[in-house]
Amino acid sequence: MLLVYAFQHWLYFGLGILALGIELWALVDCLGRKGEHFQAAFKRTKGFWTGMTAGSVAVGALSLLGTGLGTWMLFQLAAVAAASVYLADVKPALNELKGSGGSAYGPYGPW
Repeated sequence: MLLVYAFQHWLYFGLGILALGIELWALVDCLGRKGEHFQAAFKRTKGFWTGMTAGSVAVGALSLLGTGLGTWMLFQLAAVAAASVYLADVKPALNELKGSGGSAYGPYGPW
């Protein structure tokens, strides 16, 4: 039975590391964007998304330090969901704006 608990502990720890990686990816990407691009893409402000992703990283890091599942698992799921919303919705909208304006490339290559 002790082996099952050890496996469960390492499984949750590995998933926590994976979630923290996703949250850090979202935060680093958000910090590298310009604030005007968020408004042009009709997404919330850069401050809002920076706060959401930074909060996600904080919760993810604190949940790795915690030993029990309990409430931390619920917070960790909410944190990785917020970071995933940024990566799945906001990041692609900002990437569309990044290519526009002054480049010599069209949608299928150079003009």
